[in-house]
Amino acid sequence: MQHSIPVIDMSRAEDPATRVPFVRDLGRALTETGFVAVLNHGVDLALIDEGYSAARRLFELPFAVKRRHETPEDGRQRGYTSFGVEHAKDVAVPDLKEFWHVGRRLPSSHPLRVSGAVPRNQFPRELPEARIVFQQLFDELEGFANRLLDGLGDYLELPPGTLGDLVRDGNSVQRLIHYPALGDETLGGMVRAAAHEDINLITVLPWSPNPGLQILTREGQWLDVTTPRDVMICDTGDMMQFLSAGTLPATTHRVVNPMDKDEARYSMPFFLHPAPHRRLVPFRAGGGEPVLASEFLRQRLEEIGVA
Repeated sequence: MQHSIPVIDMSRAEDPATRVPFVRDLGRALTETGFVAVLNHGVDLALIDEGYSAARRLFELPFAVKRRHETPEDGRQRGYTSFGVEHAKDVAVPDLKEFWHVGRRLPSSHPLRVSGAVPRNQFPRELPEARIVFQQLFDELEGFANRLLDGLGDYLELPPGTLGDLVRDGNSVQRLIHYPALGDETLGGMVRAAAHEDINLITVLPWSPNPGLQILTREGQWLDVTTPRDVMICDTGDMMQFLSAGTLPATTHRVVNPMDKDEARYSMPFFLHPAPHRRLVPFRAGGGEPVLASEFLRQRLEEIGVA
């Protein structure tokens, strides 16, 4: 089975006899390539299929229904974001996509809910099954992302639990993305997702039924990322690059327009974030000045036009 990026087997992380080489391979893949494909990730493939099915129905809802769930006041970190709002940093034209954010469930009395630092989810009453499917998928993807995070803590030789403490009650989001068919419209330089780096700690990307994802290699070449259905694609974002003082860099990637302009595309990345009140302090010399996770995020959201 051929892959365009390094492949690791998550089952090796659970065996004391193979955990050390697993951690080495995980860190090396993200350092040298920036992306890694993970086998035996433990996320239910049937649930991923249900997620894609529900996402299609979600975006087929009338625009007036979707628009009721836009939340610009929280940086669009929950609910719907309209087509043409988000753009890549330093890019003038918007991406060709609409998306929906699902986040953590917290009790209404939780301090992060009371303060609004972790917003409440937005689910349309017209699609009641969406709440069940996407909350289950959020939980499974977060569990897998936390296991990867634990491995990266070992790779960085941090005290046990250091990274886990950062993401406890974190403002993580699952982004459901719809890239509509392009038809014969004049695009004016717009693409489905212009070249960018992720903001967060770790991104987990379930297999997508449509191609288009490309990463920029360390040699400056664009590389197509295609994987089988049972593989999870992962990369590290700006926050991890900041914390690791560049040891684990954020890797540039994009989603290109298809040859078949009548082909829509769906994607469901999960972005693992710290809790908003946690301070991001680089673990190694050479990093920047400490900053609150919420401030780091807000700056990036403003740079891409959603806050």
